[in-house]
Amino acid sequence: MKLVVTGPFGVGKTTLIRTLSEIPTLHTEEVMTSASTGLDDLRGLPEKSTTTVAVDFGRLTVPGDLVLYLFGTPGQERFFPLWQDIARGALGALVMADTRRLADSFPVMDMVEEQGLPYAVAVNRFPGAPAHSDEVLRRHLDLAPETPLVQCDARNRRDSIGTLIALAEYVLTRLPEDAP
Repeated sequence: MKLVVTGPFGVGKTTLIRTLSEIPTLHTEEVMTSASTGLDDLRGLPEKSTTTVAVDFGRLTVPGDLVLYLFGTPGQERFFPLWQDIARGALGALVMADTRRLADSFPVMDMVEEQGLPYAVAVNRFPGAPAHSDEVLRRHLDLAPETPLVQCDARNRRDSIGTLIALAEYVLTRLPEDAP
């Protein structure tokens, strides 16, 4: 099952894939340089020094021999055309969000919806970030009632697995009945 892990810049996509992958991850993280000044908004991200410039990839086998292929996307708008290529053939997307910058998730959710991909939202709990109930987050993110919402710490394997379970269960309910 091909899944896309997406979200705005600096939300923890690479961390989540590294936390989950049973194989060494492929990642295209590069040190940020002055060339990104004015392009990448670092407000609220004081320790951010690298960014994904192409794709992250990891794999996780779950009981029942279901293999999840995790493709992480860059979060900046200038990479949206690349996102479309990465998302081709995916069964669903995990959209990551950060309570310090919830509004940054809207363009990504719009893009996922335009592709017609079912998605779940994983709110990554950063140290010192505002904490909100699921009800408040659903309202602020304007989520449909059926859209799964999970709060997690992307560094925590159990939390991260919970995000994929929510997404995979949702995706499986959306498959056509004649799907293999």
